[in-house]
Amino acid sequence: MAGEKPEESAAGLLAWLDRRFPVTSTWKAHFTEYYVPKNFNLWYLFGSLALLIFVIQIVSGIFLVMHYKPDAAQAFASIEYIMREVPWGWLMRYMHSTGASLFFVVIYLHMLRGLFYGSYRQPRELVWILGMALFLCLMAEAFFGYLLPWGQMSYWGAQAIVNLFSAIPYIGPDLALWIRGGYVVSDATLTRFFAFHVIAIPLVLIALVAAHLVALRQVGSGNPDGIEVREGPRDRHGRPLDTVPFHPFYTVHDLLGVAIFLLVFAAIVFFAPEMGGYFLEYNNFVPADPLQTPEHIAPVWYFTPFYAMLRAATDGFTWVLAAAALLTALSWLLTRRRSLRARLVGAVLFLLLAVLLRTEDAKFWGVMTMGGAVGILFFLPWLDRSPVKSIRYRPGWHKAVYALFIVDFLMLGYLGTRAPTPATHLAAQAGTLIYLAFFLLMPVWSRLGRCKPVPERLTFRRP
Repeated sequence: MAGEKPEESAAGLLAWLDRRFPVTSTWKAHFTEYYVPKNFNLWYLFGSLALLIFVIQIVSGIFLVMHYKPDAAQAFASIEYIMREVPWGWLMRYMHSTGASLFFVVIYLHMLRGLFYGSYRQPRELVWILGMALFLCLMAEAFFGYLLPWGQMSYWGAQAIVNLFSAIPYIGPDLALWIRGGYVVSDATLTRFFAFHVIAIPLVLIALVAAHLVALRQVGSGNPDGIEVREGPRDRHGRPLDTVPFHPFYTVHDLLGVAIFLLVFAAIVFFAPEMGGYFLEYNNFVPADPLQTPEHIAPVWYFTPFYAMLRAATDGFTWVLAAAALLTALSWLLTRRRSLRARLVGAVLFLLLAVLLRTEDAKFWGVMTMGGAVGILFFLPWLDRSPVKSIRYRPGWHKAVYALFIVDFLMLGYLGTRAPTPATHLAAQAGTLIYLAFFLLMPVWSRLGRCKPVPERLTFRRP
């Protein structure tokens, strides 16, 4: 209308939208009136970074799909065409490959923060479980995308991983045959992996991201002190005293982190996209040759800790696992804190596990160890029995246990990239035992020691 001020027009347009779509209420619910603890630190940045990388992967992936040919005879050539002929195609390809690796860097740090501050504890069990489901789907997404360049390492790596499914009793060979679409990795495998990587898994990931955020909003964010701020004192408006609105306090905080991350991201993309062969393996710049096996086959770096556990399972190692299962059965039976029925059931289950360890072949137990190393993370809310959530208030030696676990995981990741030797094999077996013991013995060691008193209100300095 003539004479109407611009701000009045904008307000009228916003009111028109609000009557038809919840723009203002959504903004308030998730930003200006979503209250979070005051003492967030750097560790709470990685969730936002993960969401940013997810968007980068989708956008760059859409661009790559426009030029990629999911055909065994043309896949590698289409990648070369993107790199050499398509305007800015090399940039999109390097953004996608770098984003894949940095996605896992950010996710691992995000999970580590949850481990440090007990973000999986009540009432956030479902938030953690949905996050682990996201991690599992992300691993599947990365695996399906790993074959698409149709280079030597991606081809033979996919061949080796798919062959693992044949170790599953009864259904394994048929399952591996179905996944490949034949007896070897071929054009049918490439087409299936392309469909999963581009359509199926991203849809599941989007749904899980939404569910993860909804569950987080329902129970509220945790904090480094492990204090439930929603149960603390409130002001006259009913807002928890130890909270601030997410916007503008943490949007500005996250934007600073995003700016620093994008600088690192750009530096890798423009100056070191291969990262010494860890982000892009040199064998993947050679077209896939089904008649020539590479000297050493290894997955990309973010799978190597679990790959090292897979290779650690030999016939002799299953004897060690069987002995550990027997000792666990005995300790479960002698634990008086549980009822007699619970002790008997637990002891019988571990005895059966010890028997199974000696009846199935080592390849099967390698697959089970690798799968169990991921699956056990889902049960973390019930394995941790510490009376406090945050590592800040746990005994000092608990921090040493966490440090040992981190070093062990990094060591397994390194060993997974190396060609197997007797020394690396023994180190991988020791690392696998440490990894499994960290979680399986957590109900015992997490209760031990004297914890520091947890303050009633949030703190801004470490105790």
